[in-house]
Amino acid sequence: MKKLVLAEKPSVAKDISKAIGANQNRNGYMEGTNYIVTWALGHLVTLADPEEYNKKYGTWNMDDLPMIPEKTKLSIIKNSKKQFYTVKELMERKDVSEIIIATDAGREGELVARWIIELTRAKKPLKRLWISSVTEKAIKEGFSKLQDGNKYINLYNSAQARAEADWLVGINATRALTLKHNTPLSLGRVQTPTLAIIQQREDEIRSFVPKPFFGLKADFEGFSSVWIDSKSNDTKTFHKEVRDSVKNSITGLEAKVVSVDRKDKKEYPKELYDLTTLQKDANQKFGYSPKETLSIMQKLYEQHKVLTYPRTDSRYITSDMVDTIKDRLKAINTGSYRDLVQPLIKAEIKGNKNFVDNTKVSDHHAIIPTEEPLRLDELSDKERKVFDLVARNFLSMFYPPYEYEETTIKIEINKNIFITKGRILKNFGFKTVFGDSNDEKHPILPNIKIGDTLKLKGIYETEGKTSPPGRFNEGTLLQAMENPVKFMADASRELKEIISETGGIGTVATRADIIDKLYKSFLIEQRGKEVMITGKGKQLLDLAPIDLKSPELTATWEKKLKEIENGRVKKDDFLKDIKAYTKSVVDEIRKSDATFKHDNLTKTKCPECGKFMLEVKSKRGKSYICQDRECGYRKSISTLTNARCPNCKKKMELTGEGEGRIFSCSCGYREKLSTFEARKKEEKNKLGKKEVQTYLKKQEKSDEVLNNSLADQLKKLKF
Repeated sequence: MKKLVLAEKPSVAKDISKAIGANQNRNGYMEGTNYIVTWALGHLVTLADPEEYNKKYGTWNMDDLPMIPEKTKLSIIKNSKKQFYTVKELMERKDVSEIIIATDAGREGELVARWIIELTRAKKPLKRLWISSVTEKAIKEGFSKLQDGNKYINLYNSAQARAEADWLVGINATRALTLKHNTPLSLGRVQTPTLAIIQQREDEIRSFVPKPFFGLKADFEGFSSVWIDSKSNDTKTFHKEVRDSVKNSITGLEAKVVSVDRKDKKEYPKELYDLTTLQKDANQKFGYSPKETLSIMQKLYEQHKVLTYPRTDSRYITSDMVDTIKDRLKAINTGSYRDLVQPLIKAEIKGNKNFVDNTKVSDHHAIIPTEEPLRLDELSDKERKVFDLVARNFLSMFYPPYEYEETTIKIEINKNIFITKGRILKNFGFKTVFGDSNDEKHPILPNIKIGDTLKLKGIYETEGKTSPPGRFNEGTLLQAMENPVKFMADASRELKEIISETGGIGTVATRADIIDKLYKSFLIEQRGKEVMITGKGKQLLDLAPIDLKSPELTATWEKKLKEIENGRVKKDDFLKDIKAYTKSVVDEIRKSDATFKHDNLTKTKCPECGKFMLEVKSKRGKSYICQDRECGYRKSISTLTNARCPNCKKKMELTGEGEGRIFSCSCGYREKLSTFEARKKEEKNKLGKKEVQTYLKKQEKSDEVLNNSLADQLKKLKF
């Protein structure tokens, strides 16, 4: 008899097959003496569309809402039918004695496998492979300690409850709001609070009133010092007259040193990476979107197998992993890492509380290198950059702390205190890993003693204005989603604690997709690196039920889902509450007297239906779309290309049609397509017309993919 292994993706199935000896290629699976390994394509099964419950739901009608099926149906994803039936046949094979679930080790991975098993009606015993990396060693170790599938039934119940709840609330609320205002308006328990957080920050910025502040700087021989307000203990005052009075009272006087405080200080490396922190840093340093970083991480995990499972919210590893550290160090002992790794390999490796803590690891540990040898030449530029963030973060854990002596000098001039700080480096420690070899921010102070008299060489006024909070970029937005407590001013202390315990709104695995969905729905847009809410987004928040705009709802849901996972709450009890909530949401939208008005209406008519079109902006450029959601016509106005401006090196936009197309840049540079072709021919790496046309076709293909994506969304929003 054989055992059937169900992986989530073909790439992981290939790695598993190699590790367990299932090396014979078949159509949709691999087979060996003891094992058959097959795969999903991400998801093969999803929740059924409304019309599969009742044909009348194929036409949108407010009178049919809310749609609340008595029993949830599953449906095969159309593009995955062939693979689904391959998996089904394998599960039904008489020589298959048990099924081993080898999908991603987490809530969504469990859902992928269990939905397939449920729809195929397979009744064979289940085992679970639970691993955090797909190296051969990790796979073999995982197979040596397979878990009973029943152990994860509550995890499946939790995943199923989440999916059904999102279906019930999301589809009903979206249909109700779209029907009410005859325009595509999408609501969701994570995306809508995320949009509300962006709006709240915008409100804070717009209502912010700058406040002038004032200070003083004193120059002495070899260093400077700043005045400290004795009342506020701050380096500034909001009262100009106070600053001016201090300046007048000390001009021309000598200064006396009243204290010299020297302290030895240590700075330790940051915690290991979880996905959100890695996405934030990759966005800040390289400009990668959260979704792009996750995609890169998936390749480093699945294809190259050099990093562990990316969808983790932990920044620690467990104590039983300490013994594997030396092998992981040896695996990255190459290239620029060699000089950093060599001394560590020779030394005894010990774990410490800075990165080893069993209590802070749930399903998955932090993102770290695997034991798979690193082959840098096989990584793309983007993959190298993301890997480098993780590798150096990991290496820093094994270096000593950054040590310095900090000196704080207090100087008195006519009873007014001035203060200055400096430091003397003792040990560069872990900062060596990051190549941070200068310490210019912290001046070296002269040898000064208490009681010394100093000559005041100059006194200077300083002033400025308070600044509003900054707008979100994609990295800081991820952080806000992970920790939205500051945006819950009116929430109870209990709910704030819940949102902190459950890790914010969304999960590490879904936040990037949520942000991407907000872009595709034209509810947010990007200006430079800043994330801005659109007019459509603002109006949607005005129209949305108040509960759906708050992180409190998703906090409560996540708490219940965790209780389902732990067996403390029944799935059906949770869904009963969700169904009641869905009815109240639809009722609130139906009774609302609010209206929606397009603020991006153009004077260009749709060639299909004659109605005026809307101008929308996405990450890929600008487009016209028909205001009639049933029409769905779309035309590209401009496309953001990979062609770089010769002046400022920024990406240029391509506008127009045919040979009359023009490249333009935000710095003001413009050139015709024909000029672009000629210029490229003259450059060192000549690019001919054929190559330019190939490039343009690729751009058009990108636009086509985007257009199809939008079309698919609009199709779902038809009556």
